Formats: sequence, structure tokens, C-alpha cells
Amino acid sequence: MVEAFGEPDARASVTFLGVDPIEVLRFLCPPEPREAGPGTGGGEGTDPTDGALVRYVTLGMSAEPMTDPAAPVADPVRGPRAELVLTLRPGPGPDRPPIDRVLRPLAVLAAAPRVEGVVPVPGASLDTGEPLWPGAPFTAVLVGEPGGLVPDVPLPAPAEPVRILPLLPMTPNEAAWKRVHGAEALRELWLSRGVDTRDPRRAGAPLPG
Repeated sequence: MVEAFGEPDARASVTFLGVDPIEVLRFLCPPEPREAGPGTGGGEGTDPTDGALVRYVTLGMSAEPMTDPAAPVADPVRGPRAELVLTLRPGPGPDRPPIDRVLRPLAVLAAAPRVEGVVPVPGASLDTGEPLWPGAPFTAVLVGEPGGLVPDVPLPAPAEPVRILPLLPMTPNEAAWKRVHGAEALRELWLSRGVDTRDPRRAGAPLPG
């Protein structure tokens, strides 16, 4: 993570009963041209901090492999391992939404494989059951494809590498639409509507009738 994002500027630890603590690291990242996408703004006369990014990355989820909860015996070494990363673009000004309050919901998602047996995979929906932060229009996230921001982290064999899974916030309507039409259809909808999924203030994408 440090190689990809630099040193974290803050970190928090969340403890769950019967589970080792999950840490969430916060990285402040300048805007990068390669990350510019639909709806991100830009151009002359804009505030230079407008495109700054905040990344929240879990640490501790990959300490154990994720296993099928129905498996009679859990392999302590083999099995998929992952950490989660959520990227937001808070925008300038004192009225930024309180996105740092996402730390606990993010830790809950990272602890879910051990607490609830939920194994996140690309294209899956994860629901926190509450807003990601106070006032947020999102209670669920779409798990994206790994390898875009951070390559897999190799571990000594026979352990599998750690995959860094990006999370994309979804409104309740988007999550419901995704359940019917699938993850790829939702990603195409976001693209066609020019949605910046990193915008914490964004409204839900207009859904086809």
C-alpha cells in the first residue's frame, strides 16, 4: 500500500468479538490524470483541491484465508485472501460530508468473512445495513475487479496472493437494479450516465424505465 499510495496520514483500529482487530488506513492522494473519469470535472478556473482523493484501505482482513462457511474443515493456509479499498473525492470547502465516519462500516465489511462467512468476490454486493457515513445516500457497495490500483500482494507458497478489492458505493435503487440486471450492467449504466462513483455527494444514476 505504501508503495502505491505513500504513507497513510491516519489509521484506526476496530475490534470485533472473537476476531483480531481490523485496521483502516487513510491515504490522501493528489488527483491523477489516469484516474480522471466521467463527472470528475476539471479545466481552467477550477479549485486545485477539487479532484483530490481520499483512499480508505483495510488491513487485517487477509490475515487468514477466506473459506466457504459450509466447508467441514477450514484450511489455515490455502484459500483466497483480500483487503478492501474505498476511494472518495470529497471536494473542497468546509461542508464536506463526514466521510471519515466510513471507517467502522468498512471494518465491518472486512471482518465479515470471519464473522459471517461472507466471501467478497468481484461483482458481489456488500450491504452494511446503515449509511456508509452520516447522511450518506449509500448503504451498499459493489465489489470491483482487483489489480487496477494495487497489484496482488504475493505471499509464500502455498498461500494465495492478497487481492486488493475496490469498493464502489451504490444507492439503494442502484443496488436493487444490480440484483436484477447484474454487476456489469450497472457498471455500463454508470459509464453511460457519466457517474463518478467516487463522489460522496452524488445522486443515484437515472435508471432505465
